[in-house]
Amino acid sequence: MPEIGFTYWQDGKDWLGHLDEFPDYVTQGESLPDLKAHLLDLQRDLLSGAIPCVRHHAQLVAA
Repeated sequence: MPEIGFTYWQDGKDWLGHLDEFPDYVTQGESLPDLKAHLLDLQRDLLSGAIPCVRHHAQLVAA
């Protein structure tokens, strides 16, 4: 199973985070496992085209 990078933090009782490839799309959960489930759902929606005008992150190699 491929690994997916994500960034997360806790704000009070809420766990917030975003996929590293899609930092513009933040989601939340009631616990870290719940947040992870929401992040997987978000990734599915972002890659399926269900969310329009998705911004992508990529790397360039400078010569």
